[in-house]
Amino acid sequence: MADQATDPPALGSVRTAERQSAGQEPGAAPAGQGPDAASATPDRATLRLALVVGGLVLAVLLGFGLGRINGGGGASAVGGTDSALADHTHAPGLGAHSHGADQDAAAEAGGLAVSRDGYTLAPLAAEFTPGQAGELRFQIRNGQRRAVTRFAVVHDKPMHVIVVRRDLSGYQHLHPTMAEDGTWSVPLTLPSPGVWRAYADFTALADDGRQTATTLGVDLVAPGDYTPRDLPTASTTSTVDGFTVDYQGVPQPGLTVPVSFRIAGADGGAPALERYLGAYGHLVALREGDLGYLHVHPEPELIDGTIRFWLTTPGPGRYRLYLDFATGGAVRTAEFTVSVP
Repeated sequence: MADQATDPPALGSVRTAERQSAGQEPGAAPAGQGPDAASATPDRATLRLALVVGGLVLAVLLGFGLGRINGGGGASAVGGTDSALADHTHAPGLGAHSHGADQDAAAEAGGLAVSRDGYTLAPLAAEFTPGQAGELRFQIRNGQRRAVTRFAVVHDKPMHVIVVRRDLSGYQHLHPTMAEDGTWSVPLTLPSPGVWRAYADFTALADDGRQTATTLGVDLVAPGDYTPRDLPTASTTSTVDGFTVDYQGVPQPGLTVPVSFRIAGADGGAPALERYLGAYGHLVALREGDLGYLHVHPEPELIDGTIRFWLTTPGPGRYRLYLDFATGGAVRTAEFTVSVP
């Protein structure tokens, strides 16, 4: 009985319950066993209790450790906001070629300023003789006034230049080449007198790898008598070089909506469209008045035989759409006037 006096109360209760369930009196040794076996029982019970307690402690420690592994510290995202991967999500941003971020940014018109987003469009000459072949030369300079020489290739080109007269006539889409010092050049003829707007649409690469997509604008002058043309009335059909282009879509201020173009040949059939600048079409949208350059998001593939874009108009007014498409190795431009209420 001395051994029983040294047992913990809980262990004694467990032993009593075990013997009662076996039909034994409390304190009696199991049948067929002598006093030595009975005296060894507390050692095995103590061992069982120690194993149970140890298992519980181990489970608690393991759970705590797993909790720290799964929940300790913030999760790291691949391609964060400062990485090239995050910036290169394919949805044009500040222009028809650029890569953008959000709906609010897309609702803004680009090309209204000569300086924006830390970059400046610096033309080396801004006056042209009407009707005479010339050359547009310019640099893109950073905040330290140094010429930028690193650009991302977007829609097959590192730089897209759009030129149009202020009455939205004479549209041209050009692709200049860059010298080692960062000077871009491209042949340019301004066919008639007036003030013309040149847009530089590009994605600059900083030394740390960050990409900045933006569109800058500057005025060019062709001296002479200027008689502005009235903007054509709104229409959903345009013809160019024997092709008929039908427009479908209802632009709404501040919303991004699909606009589609279906092209038919002279025989009424669908021509074999070729990719131009990496897609089956390219669209520029300009706003009457301030000539704001609007965001146009292209689909890479045809949708039910149509060329589809995503257009965001920042407010009511009249807009001019210029659709470039390629057939038979030639690029043609269909133009539309769209009224946004």
